[in-house]
Amino acid sequence: MFYYYGRKKQIAKYYPLPNFDTIIEPFAGSASYSLYKNNWQKQVILIEKDDKVAAIWTWLLEQATPQQIESLPLVKVGEKSSEFLHIIHAVTKMAFHFKTIKVTPILERNWEISKRYMAENLYKIKHWRIICGNYTESPNLEATWFIDPPYKHTPGLGYRHSSKHLDYRLLASWVKMRQGEVICCEGEFGDYLPFRPLVESKGVAGKISREMLYYSSEYKPLDLFPDTV
Repeated sequence: MFYYYGRKKQIAKYYPLPNFDTIIEPFAGSASYSLYKNNWQKQVILIEKDDKVAAIWTWLLEQATPQQIESLPLVKVGEKSSEFLHIIHAVTKMAFHFKTIKVTPILERNWEISKRYMAENLYKIKHWRIICGNYTESPNLEATWFIDPPYKHTPGLGYRHSSKHLDYRLLASWVKMRQGEVICCEGEFGDYLPFRPLVESKGVAGKISREMLYYSSEYKPLDLFPDTV
């Protein structure tokens, strides 16, 4: 819904479409998977540990109108802003460490685009729910689980609650206990589940990263990797 470090908007098309009426995102971020195509029409439950990110979702879901979003002021290169919603649009690993940020051309452009996108797509999310809490506080429902935690073996940047705060053995056990369908994301060094290569993607700075996937379903397993052994 808004710019967020590590979001899956550009590669959402590579993930399986949901087979259940409910989508649960335990590491919500900007919820790009739930907004992809018609996924938003499902019952969507977001769980977000970062209170500032959760507050953005609460405002969007419970209070904001398209008119209010459209009336939010634009930012100009060279200005300074302490608004958290502005800061995360700078698309930097250090966003969560800044209290004030100087507006760059990237931030100016991203905020203009995002403001328009939020206003135009706000109607899609008004039936969603947000829970501010740890991933373990997710409701135990039969659902499509889109699990996108901070990647293992990455620096402790990019998020306020980063990889250094996660016990991946506990996460793996928790993932395997989910009911319904599980889509779990990781980087190339994730080793706590039997991940398989999904796609190579290009980051903001042009760096190529390999996206990995763990998929499990109560249905007949999906053949997501027909060309691999």
